[in-house]
Amino acid sequence: MTIIHDQNYPNLDKLLWVMDKLRDPDDGCPWDLKQSFASIVPFTIEEAYEVADAIEHGEPADIREELGDLLFQVVFYARLGKEQALFDFEDIAGQMAEKLIRRHPHVFAQAEFDETEVKANWEAEKAKERADKAGGKVMLLDNIPQALPALTRAAKIQKRCANVGFDWPDTDGVFAKIQEEILEVQEELNRPHVNQQALEEELGDLLFATVNLVRKLKKDPETLLRKANHKFEQRFRQVEQRLTEQHIPLEQASLEQMEEQWLKVKNLKRN
Repeated sequence: MTIIHDQNYPNLDKLLWVMDKLRDPDDGCPWDLKQSFASIVPFTIEEAYEVADAIEHGEPADIREELGDLLFQVVFYARLGKEQALFDFEDIAGQMAEKLIRRHPHVFAQAEFDETEVKANWEAEKAKERADKAGGKVMLLDNIPQALPALTRAAKIQKRCANVGFDWPDTDGVFAKIQEEILEVQEELNRPHVNQQALEEELGDLLFATVNLVRKLKKDPETLLRKANHKFEQRFRQVEQRLTEQHIPLEQASLEQMEEQWLKVKNLKRN
């Protein structure tokens, strides 16, 4: 099979050219031709998570590959926009450049800002952009995408509120709130007849308060939970492997046997 393309294209132009060929009505790829803005959204989300996963594992070749896959998603949207005379890749890149210039006057306008003023200006510009987009005044919590992962969206909601002063001054208040929410969950569980709807609400409040602690400590809850998932998975795999070496099927292992191996794996990792 002979691959036909112009080797002299700069890499970005080559990628745009590839996209044009894939969407060619006569000779393009049938799968690519069937796609729309809505249909490729799940792939975009998946690619973003694969970038995050590659970065966490730290392999440069994997990071480069996954970033390429994510870039292709942008190129795909740009091609769809071009076909519908809405926008193209140049429009996307240009608008992004102008937005960054506007949000960084301390870099591009040679204005003097300290760190606090830089953050305040950034948030003010974002608020102005949201208002312009909505055609006027918007509420503080408008335009936070519903499709975000719940942990990420909770942190964004809390951050918006913190930007206008609705926040605890330190972590003491957050810890107190978490303790309060734990007690309210326990209270629901201790009722003679557990109200499942009320229990779900209290569990949600506990999760939301925990996200607040993570945000307050300037960490990303989605990233931390992903890392915690990975750590648990790796440890449990080792527990399963140790039981297998002892000829104990996982399904037949007692809680005490699993806990014993868990502690050994945990202590081995710690040492």
